[in-house]
Amino acid sequence: MTAKYDVVIIGGGIAGLVAALCLAKEGKSVAVLESQGQMGGRAITNKKEGVRFNLGSHALYFGEAYAIFQELNLMPDLFKRVDEFTPYGIWKEKVYPFPVGISSLLKSPLLPLSDKVKFGAILMKVLKLDTASIPYMSLRSWMEENVDSPMIRNLLYVLARGGTYVQAPDLQVAGPLFKQMQRSIKGVYYVKKGWGSLVDQLCKEALRLGVTLLPLKKVRSVEHRNGQVQHVQCADGEVIDVSHVILTTSPKVFLKLIPHAEHTSLKLWEQQAIPITAACLDIGLRSLPNPKYQFVYGVDQPILMVNASRVKGLELSDDGDIQLFQMIKFLGQSSDPQEDRKQLERAMDLVQPNWRREVVAEQYFPKMTVVHDFMHMKRTENPGPAVPEIRGLYVAGDWATHGEYLVDGAAASAKRAACHILSREPMRV
Repeated sequence: MTAKYDVVIIGGGIAGLVAALCLAKEGKSVAVLESQGQMGGRAITNKKEGVRFNLGSHALYFGEAYAIFQELNLMPDLFKRVDEFTPYGIWKEKVYPFPVGISSLLKSPLLPLSDKVKFGAILMKVLKLDTASIPYMSLRSWMEENVDSPMIRNLLYVLARGGTYVQAPDLQVAGPLFKQMQRSIKGVYYVKKGWGSLVDQLCKEALRLGVTLLPLKKVRSVEHRNGQVQHVQCADGEVIDVSHVILTTSPKVFLKLIPHAEHTSLKLWEQQAIPITAACLDIGLRSLPNPKYQFVYGVDQPILMVNASRVKGLELSDDGDIQLFQMIKFLGQSSDPQEDRKQLERAMDLVQPNWRREVVAEQYFPKMTVVHDFMHMKRTENPGPAVPEIRGLYVAGDWATHGEYLVDGAAASAKRAACHILSREPMRV
């Protein structure tokens, strides 16, 4: 028997679920095919010893994704905003106040007095920038044109990395990056009970709208003829008749699913993609040895450390007193998993002495994918939403960004694909 839907979405992560909801709200019959045993992709949450661990640290700012989640009527108490925080920075094996506010700027010894005034002025300039008007140039080029102090540049690079989870100043396009920095400086949202609870809400709403969710459904190929999608061939032998397919897999995966993909824009999009990875160490602690240090940047090393439990009401553990400390090392072209972990642990020794005595559970991913691509200077075109050579084929995902970062890229590209399928008609959201 052959199934039939208006739209099939391959991949059940954030992009796939958002696209499904946007389409289902407009009355389309939708199936989401996920090769893994559960929906969510990299947004799942695992529980160990009563502690809820995401797959590495995640960031949600007041951007496209947050707005789309609100449009999709997710529970309003799902997101907890961090309005104020006191950041610190590690510099030459010592911890100092990181200068982002007036108080920390005055206290921080990272800058001489003259540079403190300059840095404060530049931060205000960044917050007020009309990012759309910035010429097409890399972050490093913008810095060299606008900032003469090496240390101020360094601190701005740290903030750029912390707001985007991408460390590539020679490649990052300045305009989209500064837009993301503006959002990150203004605040961040955490997801109650981890990002898995966001996936649960998306799935619940999808089922309510009649979306068919199919975990453990591996796709063999998306067949097309005469430049038009015909059907989806599943690994279990099932054939799904469909005229519209949205690919939300990584570029390397979707190339294997589309016959003759090398003759389409998919090949170019895969070739120009630059994945970003990070080593992620999360630790659940019975108590925090040094409660002062809740958010720490690496100034002279590419790390970021965050106590996610500093936000009240998150429920990140069965025992409400457990502190969940998340650490990231942003990786370059080569890395050593053991050395990367040791570097994170040494930073933890500096920030939270004797932390090993307090460990309840931990999780380490030596090479997590942060994004499969981002807005960079080597791009020749932005991917999607439609694949021009094959009618009815679309793409979405963090890599299909048109300037958005992280989950904003996933959600925004999903909505773009859905809008294209709906002939760009306004959606009832």
